[in-house]
Amino acid sequence: MTLTAVAINCSLKPSSGEDSSTDQMIGLLVSELKKKGVAFNETIRIADHEVKPGVTSDEGPGDDWPSLRQRILAADILIFGTPIWLGQMCSIAQRVVERMDAFLSETDDAGRMPSYGKIAVLAIVGNEDGAHHVTAQLCQTLNDTGWTIPAAAACYWVGEAMGKTDFKDLPQIPDKVQQTAAMVASNAAHLAALLKERPYPGS
Repeated sequence: MTLTAVAINCSLKPSSGEDSSTDQMIGLLVSELKKKGVAFNETIRIADHEVKPGVTSDEGPGDDWPSLRQRILAADILIFGTPIWLGQMCSIAQRVVERMDAFLSETDDAGRMPSYGKIAVLAIVGNEDGAHHVTAQLCQTLNDTGWTIPAAAACYWVGEAMGKTDFKDLPQIPDKVQQTAAMVASNAAHLAALLKERPYPGS
């Protein structure tokens, strides 16, 4: 059984040819997932695309979300990456989960959303506190929209308050972050395999 993963990077900046701290955290989880035999499809930098505001799966001409949605749902595991801004998930991450609200009305005959049976884990970075708050927000929102959240679903790093050091600038990954990433990947791969073999039955 081959499992696949996809990542979304909700950094506020478009791609510039240089990895962001969110990319670094996503990369750490990808590396650990590969050790568990999970194939990695791609990282989607949301800011590189036109994702219109709204709560449907297609907001009309010029909306890139329909194709992104398809690429995200094609994988068994979603790595949801976001930086922390002002103690919150960033605005692009908020827009993504708002677009996933459409899943609630896109159920199959058994009442299952298109995200049912798929795993979501989090990659969070910031130079201020807020990691637990963002984790709580995203875990609840993603679960509401059908994603399955495993035990130990978030890997995060926050720097010193008012500090200037970014995660990508660290000389090495802190041991605790590395250990957490390994556990997140292990739990995600395990649960994804179980659900792929025995999907939710629905109602």
